[in-house]
Amino acid sequence: MKCRHCGASLELPLADLGSAPPSNAYLTEQTLHAPEKWFPLRVLVCENCWLVQTEDFSRAHELFDAEYAYFSGFSSSWLAHCERYVSDMAARFALDTNSHVIEVAANDGYLLQYVRARGIPCTGVEPTASTAAAARARGIPIVEDFFGTRLAQALAAGGRQADLTVANNVLAHVPDINDFVTGFTLLLKPQGVATFEFPHLLCLISETQFDTIYHEHFYYLSLHAVKRIFEHNGLTVFDVEELPTHGGSLRVFAQRTDTGLHATTSRVAELLQMETAAGMATTGFYSDFQSKADMVKNDLLAFLIDAKRAGERVAGYGAAAKGNTLLNYAGVRPDLLPWVADRNPAKQGKYLPGSRIPVVAEIYLNSNRPDYVLILPWNLREEVMAQLAYIREWGGRFVTAVPRLEVV
Repeated sequence: MKCRHCGASLELPLADLGSAPPSNAYLTEQTLHAPEKWFPLRVLVCENCWLVQTEDFSRAHELFDAEYAYFSGFSSSWLAHCERYVSDMAARFALDTNSHVIEVAANDGYLLQYVRARGIPCTGVEPTASTAAAARARGIPIVEDFFGTRLAQALAAGGRQADLTVANNVLAHVPDINDFVTGFTLLLKPQGVATFEFPHLLCLISETQFDTIYHEHFYYLSLHAVKRIFEHNGLTVFDVEELPTHGGSLRVFAQRTDTGLHATTSRVAELLQMETAAGMATTGFYSDFQSKADMVKNDLLAFLIDAKRAGERVAGYGAAAKGNTLLNYAGVRPDLLPWVADRNPAKQGKYLPGSRIPVVAEIYLNSNRPDYVLILPWNLREEVMAQLAYIREWGGRFVTAVPRLEVV
């Protein structure tokens, strides 16, 4: 396989998680009785540009279809994060009723609802019909299409260039990353700004966050790799922020190389130096990740088996894509985890891909009173523990498996 950015041959492995179906391909009562399509799930490292990427097997149209069930607007902490972002960006870049904000991967309108509330004109780009419909119901104009140079050229030709483009947790989801990034260069006004948020590869490796590896994520990103990709495609990074979201993320600020006016902050050099000091441009940095992932898997299996032997009941909470990676790699099935509760009605009544564990409404926790609740979206652990604090009433305890097994 060749690197999707620079074309170099890929030889260095990061992780081999066997095979799994797409992590957001939830099953219905009808599809439960049909075969599932599984793909190998291997991740390789480019030793030329240090872009970490999944091996080519699946295609975007198979991952992001009309029944896509990931809706961003069900996490209160994520919504608060987005509301703060809109407030900060409006102040920093003087956005007003004469500005235009475009969000790529607008999902259900979780972020643009705050832009619209300020009276700032906005447009969302979202390829999945289910989430696009939810965004339109919020009154947000949506272009239902995949983003890249083709769509960027059409939007710009139609007078819809942007003062600010937003791309949260989508840079890793695009098979042709060069075409995708060039789209922002074409879409920005001369002095426009693009922001991108994505999980930081440094955190993924150091915290053994292997469950964030799934087919919808084509890439696992460092600032070094992103800076190089942006420069190759007409953007310059001028600022970066570290964020606690998704187990540790970066927010990168970029501008057109030919017309941007913002000076580069010292934080860019500081974060690049942090990555260099960690050894991210050396093969050794990636060498023991597989063994650490195996330890997480084995510890979770041991806990579930021991609980079953002791007659203790374990339920899951949060039908998250990362949870599906963990459960499928560990080979967990309904005999060890009978059901997973979730607040999202689009997932309730369905079954997790691969493991085929039923997804139920949160009320099941009260009616069944499990001894343990395994929090699958561990990045929302504090929010979930506060939300489900009532399980303490019957002596219930919380469990997380990543980065290490912990019972609270």
